[in-house]
Amino acid sequence: MSDTPDHTAGAGSPADTGAEAARIPADWLRLAEAAVFAAAGPVAPQALAALLPEGADVAAVLEALRTRYAGRGVELAMVGGGVQFRTAPDLAPALRKVIEVPRRLPRAAMEALAIIAYHQPVTRAEIEEIRGASLSQNSLDALLEAELVAPRGRRETPGRPTLWGTTAAFLTRFGLADLRELPRREELLNEAATLPEEPPTPATAPAEPGDGAAPAAPAEPDDPGAPTEGTG
Repeated sequence: MSDTPDHTAGAGSPADTGAEAARIPADWLRLAEAAVFAAAGPVAPQALAALLPEGADVAAVLEALRTRYAGRGVELAMVGGGVQFRTAPDLAPALRKVIEVPRRLPRAAMEALAIIAYHQPVTRAEIEEIRGASLSQNSLDALLEAELVAPRGRRETPGRPTLWGTTAAFLTRFGLADLRELPRREELLNEAATLPEEPPTPATAPAEPGDGAAPAAPAEPDDPGAPTEGTG
């Protein structure tokens, strides 16, 4: 492949450092670049393998593409089991001056999300026990609406409560390649996860049938800025 100059990425250019990157055919890089750019979410290596010629080294193509964009305003990031173009983290403060930052998840929902992430699969009653406060249906719906959590079957106990776990969208939202990269719980609580503003509902929203919400636990506040009980 390196014997065909008109089919290779420009060797020696500042964007493509290293002999391996220089040996990747330019049309492979262009195709992978277009696929990642056009996708609404992270692109799995398997999806790229289906686009590239048979036998193409997908890992080498992605590494060459990552090298090409390193240090630019947009970089190639490994998130949610795939790759995605993302703005460089150091540019975030400047971008916030002209780009509206969407509303964050309420703290109660973020606390529940952190518990689910670190204890999954977990039932609603277990979430409430760890939080020391009840989980309103409003907060659970917020996480479902944002596609950050999803049912993961039912526990084989009386009432067969629903088990909850995180999704691929959760990994993408927090810039994680997989769950092994989870930050400390305190960092997760401070991350910006966005969703449409949820309307106020009574703090005593009914629990999901079969999930056994602890009736004695204090209700969570509807105001996202209000103080909450500890997450345990």
